[in-house]
Amino acid sequence: MEYILQPWPWCVSGPMIALIMFLLIMVDRRFGMSSNLRTMCSIAGAGKKADFFNFDWKSQRWNLIVVLGAVIGGFIASNFLTPNDAVLISESTISDLNSLGFKSAGQAYLPTELFSISALSNIKSLAILIIGGFLVGFGARYAGGCTSGHAISGLSNLQLPSLIAVVGFFIGGLVMIHFLFPLIF
Repeated sequence: MEYILQPWPWCVSGPMIALIMFLLIMVDRRFGMSSNLRTMCSIAGAGKKADFFNFDWKSQRWNLIVVLGAVIGGFIASNFLTPNDAVLISESTISDLNSLGFKSAGQAYLPTELFSISALSNIKSLAILIIGGFLVGFGARYAGGCTSGHAISGLSNLQLPSLIAVVGFFIGGLVMIHFLFPLIF
């Protein structure tokens, strides 16, 4: 008998996220991945160069467990819980991505044309990754947090700035994929 792995249904994973958010609220903690980068930079001594990194990073050590859990969880999911690398996307989306030069569309979670070691030797791919990383970092700093921090933690705390940020993230994503993405590729 062959066991086919399936993603966890929303009725399991949704309440688990809600439980974690409830526990974080009870202990007066905020969740977010971008704040971990600030903590890691502070640990490395960046506070000597920029005041932004000069804070009590020891109070944020607990949040580094989130990064460790994400790395370990991603490794386990990718290597042990994923039956194949195919992504279930529509044929029209695969066709659109193929026309933009992404031949791995529908066959891998990340486009190998951008996220493989050989892509780093391509100047265009490298520039896209560097500029994209800079824009994501700038956006997270400008918005006062990342998508996970605002969408999960901020919205669960009923924070209006988080709602505005999440709406902005979605609008930015739609503009990117429908207008800028075709121009880049």
